[in-house]
Amino acid sequence: MEILRTVREMQARAEQFRLSGKRIGVVPTMGALHEGHTSLLSLARTRSDVVILTIFVNPTQFGPNEDYRRYPRDFERDEKLAREAGVDSIFRPDVEEMYPDGFQTYVVTEEVAQTFEGKIRPTHFRGVATVVAKLFHIIRPHVAVFGQKDAQQLFIIRAMVRDLNFDIELLTAPIVRESDGLARSSRNVYLGELERLNASSLYRSLAGAGELIGKGERDLRVVRDSILATLAAASPTLIDYVAFVDPATFREIDSLRGGDVLILLAARFGTTRLIDNLLVPLR
Repeated sequence: MEILRTVREMQARAEQFRLSGKRIGVVPTMGALHEGHTSLLSLARTRSDVVILTIFVNPTQFGPNEDYRRYPRDFERDEKLAREAGVDSIFRPDVEEMYPDGFQTYVVTEEVAQTFEGKIRPTHFRGVATVVAKLFHIIRPHVAVFGQKDAQQLFIIRAMVRDLNFDIELLTAPIVRESDGLARSSRNVYLGELERLNASSLYRSLAGAGELIGKGERDLRVVRDSILATLAAASPTLIDYVAFVDPATFREIDSLRGGDVLILLAARFGTTRLIDNLLVPLR
């Protein structure tokens, strides 16, 4: 496994892979790897000849009062997990390499990027779309793998790939959860013992909502109240949103009639902000 630090090095290696007929898979991350990330790497391996892991804590997707400076970084552990997962190359640029002096070109997405996460974090998806577009241009992968946990991000990247004509197959890996249902996240390390216990209410509330809908409940108010009651019992610092969206458009729905519904949650436990989601079929 090799570690590449510059754009020029990464471009040259990716070109060598392509010229030798290799199918390239990429998994973009900000490091602090966990089982969720290794599931993405495993999926990439099934559809690629070579797997490239990118590790870059992207400053442009953090707001001024967010956790960029304290975001967990442990490259030694990341490197070990990457080797165990069979990664061929790690692309680990520094900020100056990705955003040199004079950088002023950004990818701006519309509509969906201004809702939910985008409403609370107004520049977040501009940063995400820009860095992912840059990685796609640098590596030119055949396959890119993202996790379902960041559902809104995944929707926006799919739209960007379609709208900007990237010739890339996007794969989605399911959410990897702890034994009590809490979605794996690099930010889970911020949680205190009681906060960690209470954070499992995110999944409990989603699972309860899914069970209600599965039993035939179609009143959104009833389902929403069930979610809020489960969350409230766990004393979150703040519930940012509970939303029901059409997974095909990411627009909020006002009734549970046909198709599928994607339930989105964002809440804070202490100073830690967590998101989760659940896709529920409507029969």
